[in-house]
Amino acid sequence: MKLYDSSWAPNPRRVRMFLAEKGIEVDRVQLDLRRDEQLSDAYLAINPRGTVPALVLDDGDVITDSVAICRYFEALHPEMPLFGTDARSIAQIDSWTRRIESDGYAAAVYAFRNSKPQMEGRGLPGKWPPVPIIPELVTRATILWGAFAEQLDHRLSESRWIAGDAFSFADITGLMTLDFAARAGLAVADDRIHIARWHCAMIARPSASA
Repeated sequence: MKLYDSSWAPNPRRVRMFLAEKGIEVDRVQLDLRRDEQLSDAYLAINPRGTVPALVLDDGDVITDSVAICRYFEALHPEMPLFGTDARSIAQIDSWTRRIESDGYAAAVYAFRNSKPQMEGRGLPGKWPPVPIIPELVTRATILWGAFAEQLDHRLSESRWIAGDAFSFADITGLMTLDFAARAGLAVADDRIHIARWHCAMIARPSASA
């Protein structure tokens, strides 16, 4: 089994954090996205989408989505569950994970890919025909991010962790998103004190440096 990884991309970090929380070791192959190794013929033969991460199983089957990879390991190693333990917690974790992805992470991707001249022709991650950047999407990203941060801060005023009283995959997704958004120029306002409290708790976990 091999995990194709990239040290600075957000979704591979999500998988690394999950594995660190579970105490799971997997052989890794690093790809340098700055040199477009994810678009090399060798890697495209493994994952034609040209995205990371990708998990190659012992029988050669490939899983190419970060959530699916974590779900796979959760099924193999159910101890210390991070996707919930009953119908309600499973639903809450899934709901918040999807909300973070569709609102927060989407805003970060819009900002990151449409604010940098070097991204011209690469408006979408992975293997695509040339996709132009759209500077107006940075404005959309800023609006979306502000609304998302307000909603998340309200949620964390009611709950210790994003999906409830227990640390979960939603928190991993949240940290990945906030840190990536900061790199994309999207800040969390100083008055979002509940996000700040949660973020301090998150970065204190050993998995945050995975």
